[in-house]
Amino acid sequence: MSHYVYLVRHGEQQDAEHGIVDGHLSDRGRAQAHLIGRRLAEVPFDTARTSPLDRALETADVMGQYLQGPPVTESTLLFDCIPSGRTPDTPGWYDGYFAGIPQATIDAGQAQMEDATETFLTSTREDTHTLLVTHNFVIGWFVRHVLEAPTWRWLGLQQHNCGLTILRVRTAKPTELLVHNDASHLEPALRTGVGWDLPV
Repeated sequence: MSHYVYLVRHGEQQDAEHGIVDGHLSDRGRAQAHLIGRRLAEVPFDTARTSPLDRALETADVMGQYLQGPPVTESTLLFDCIPSGRTPDTPGWYDGYFAGIPQATIDAGQAQMEDATETFLTSTREDTHTLLVTHNFVIGWFVRHVLEAPTWRWLGLQQHNCGLTILRVRTAKPTELLVHNDASHLEPALRTGVGWDLPV
């Protein structure tokens, strides 16, 4: 039996480029949320969780208009965070990034993601579908964890706003990355969040 975990990054946040930590979705972000909701409308979700931050809550609320299964509920394990600090093998290119982050923030993010992977990446006795609406770094950490990549590798795993990543957890086999950052449900003008635009 398989436990399918669907990871969705929140839609584009309004005025995010001005350094606002949390905020409401932009018009484009709401359009993205409608499209990912329609894409997942046929999935028989058993569990649906979202980060408590406004941009994720609003994304989940829009998606909920289309989804099967229970309502989406909040989980602090999906809060935006810094999943780890600098390690000896972290490329020096990232030194400046980590220099501005307090150690307490890193420690809290690391503890959160240890709990999150233990909570959500569990095997099940029957086919199960779980939706997690969360943030770029959180999804990057889940993917890094599944691939058993070096700790720092979450830094280079970028997600589109309302991009889709799917993991499959099984009892006797390693967890699989089935889909990563798929944005095929988004037209090119709606593919935001990775810092550059894709033509297709």
